[in-house]
This record gives sequence, structure tokens and C-alpha cells, in this order.
Amino acid sequence: MGRVLQNFTLLEFREKIKIGLPALVLVLVVFWIAYQFVDPAPPRRILLACGATEGAYFAYGNQYRDVIARAGITVDLRITAGAVENLELLETASGGVDAAFVQGGLGALSRSDDLRSLGGIFFEPLLIFHQNGLDLQQLTDLKGLRIAIGKEGSGTRYLLQQILEQNGVTSENTGLFAYGFQEAADNLLNGGLDVAMFISHSTPFLRELAAAPSITLMGMERADAYALRNQFLTVLKLPEGALDLATNIPDRDLQLVAPTAQLVVRSDLHPALMYLLLEAATQVHHSSGGFERQGEFPATKHLDFPLSREAERYYRSGPPFLQRYLPFWVAIFLTRMKIMLLPMIALVYPLFKIIPHVYRWRMRSRIYRWYAGLESVDPESDRGQAAERLQEYLEELDRIEEQVSQISVPLSFAEDLYHFRLHVEMLRSKLKQLASDPER
Repeated sequence: MGRVLQNFTLLEFREKIKIGLPALVLVLVVFWIAYQFVDPAPPRRILLACGATEGAYFAYGNQYRDVIARAGITVDLRITAGAVENLELLETASGGVDAAFVQGGLGALSRSDDLRSLGGIFFEPLLIFHQNGLDLQQLTDLKGLRIAIGKEGSGTRYLLQQILEQNGVTSENTGLFAYGFQEAADNLLNGGLDVAMFISHSTPFLRELAAAPSITLMGMERADAYALRNQFLTVLKLPEGALDLATNIPDRDLQLVAPTAQLVVRSDLHPALMYLLLEAATQVHHSSGGFERQGEFPATKHLDFPLSREAERYYRSGPPFLQRYLPFWVAIFLTRMKIMLLPMIALVYPLFKIIPHVYRWRMRSRIYRWYAGLESVDPESDRGQAAERLQEYLEELDRIEEQVSQISVPLSFAEDLYHFRLHVEMLRSKLKQLASDPER
């Protein structure tokens, strides 16, 4: 009995394999086809072009690196001369840069359609410091002086050259020096420069200059006119005493102009990394500080490049749903797999519904197909020939019974097999009655 049960179990297993294996192959084929449409996993490193080590870009780059590291992504900082070099690196595929801080107003320099903005992140006011002995009211008064306007490759130099030229101040009539931030501050303090101009967020050397008794911070007369002529500029107000109330620095309200720094990426950067950069920008720049109000940045204003689709969605509805509640890599895995899960569910669910019916049909068909043979020897089907072919019918019935006796089916279908054998006996009895009483 144990061997019979073992044989039935083995038979059932083989039958299920015959049905399940093609279904499994079909699922794997669909899985492979769907996988071709799955976005690749994001790389684990981002190269972020920032700027000089003494500048605000570098300081913010370090904050971005710390925030993004929590998601298991490494941010490598590329030290550069400034925003112009950052833009050049972004536009050159061989530069390897994925994202960069870019100063407002540099969009006119771009020669690529493959750059996207993730939003403005902070104001970069134009600050003009000069020696106390100079009576400077407007930028036209700078003609003929020694002026530091930023390094080659910096956004500061590019913007200041435009603004100075609008006032007739050029390298032909004025000494324009390509000094970095700290170098310019040091030369101004020791008398090597008359004026030092900076486009930067709050940094230690700017506070040092503002506090120096021999140095004066100059306001921007006609600030509204500069903003009108240069649409990327915003007019800001630096109130009296804002830098130091105790010493009343500055000693009067000053109007300033400022471009807006923005976070720019290559359009082929993985969307998940764009969302990570946007999350970092929100954490770093959302709070108030300097000229920025709470929640003012990051924002979609003052942009030189098209806003990315990911940024549009982020500003409209926040980070992707899964990334709000799950660890980064878990969210990425599920996001990538959903394009596969939908067709898989659409295929697997019907298969699970169909396979039991196919299995049942295969098992019963082993038995039911012999009923056609029974019908052919049933005397009720042709009573006129039944008496003459009685012996032939009995021999055919014996043959069918012999064939059916060799059929093996799982125990769950044994009832159907016994029903068939019962029908064979019933038909044999009918044939034998016909033999004993042909008139019946």
C-alpha cells in the first residue's frame, strides 16, 4: 500500500512539473522582457563642482556631502575657480561632473541643451569694499583704481566685468586684478588694493573686512537700474547695523544687488540622485540666514536653465512616495521593480487560476477519453447490429478494460477511475444479458 501511495505521489509530482515548468518559463520570459524597460540603479557617487575652498560653494558642498552620505551615496567635491569653470565642466562630458553650483546670470554662456536646474538655493550679494580715504558713490567712480574682481573662471569675474563695462570701467582705464577671495581681502587690508569686489554668501573673510576700521562697505546706488538691465539680479537691502549692532556696521542702510546661486545638473543624471540633491538642498537652505527667509529656498525663481521634471514634481508634491518612508536603497529597489511587478501580477494571477484547471483536465482526460470507446460498444447505440456483433463488443470491452487498468492517476482522481471501471462492468452486464436473451 505504501508503494502505491508513493507511486501516486510521484505521478502527481511529475504531472505538476509538466504543467508548472512551461508556466515558469513563460513567467521568466516575461520577467526578462520587463527587465529591459527597468531603469538602471543609480551610481553610488556624485561629483559636485563647488568652487574655491574659502568660498561659500565649498562650504555648502561639504554640507551636501554629509546629508547625502546618509543615503549611502558618496559626494566627491571638485574644487574649481568658480561658477564659470563649474559650468564648463558640466557641459563637457569628459569633465565627469554630475552637478554644480552655478551663479545666476551665467546661462548666456551655456552652449549646451543638456543642463537642468534643480532650483535657486541662495542669494549671492555683490559686496564692494574700499579704502576709507576714497570717496566712492557710484561704480563710475571706480575708474582708474586698483580693483580685485575675482579669478579667471569665476562667476564673480564674469558678472563684474559686465557691470563695470556698463559703467565705462574696463581693463584699459582701470587696474583689474584676478585675485581669489582671501587674496583680495588680504591685499585690501594691507593697502595693495583700492577696492575689492565680491559676489559671495556670508564667509569669514567678508565679516573680517566689514569689521576692519580702515575699510568701508559701499552700497549700490541705482540698484533698481542694475536689476532692470540685468534681469538675473535681485535688489536687497542691508539695514543699518545688520552686520554688527554694537559698532553700527554698516552705519546706514545700503542697497545691494545679488544674483541667485542655483544647483545645476546634467540632464542624464539619475532621477533618484536628483531627488537626493533636492532633499539636501532643502535641508541645507530651507532655514533662514543672511538675506534668505525661512522656506524661501530652494525655489524655482531666478533660474538660467530649464527646471528638471524631477524638480517640478518635487516642488509640487515633495519627494517620491517611497523615498519619504523607506530607506533610500529599499525605495529605489521597489521603484525599479514596480515596472516588473505589474506585468508579473497581470500574468501570474491568471496562471495560478488556470493551472489547477489544466491539471484537473489532464488527469481526467486520461480516463474520459475512453468513454468514446464505451459508447462504440454500447448495444443501445445500435440494437440492430448488437446481437450479431456481440462477441466483437465483448472483446473490445475487454481490450478497453485492459488498457484502462494500466492508467495511473493521483489518489485525488482515483474516484473517476473507479467510476469508469464501474461503467465498464455495467456495460459488460448489459452485453451478457443481451447474449442470454437476444430479444430483450
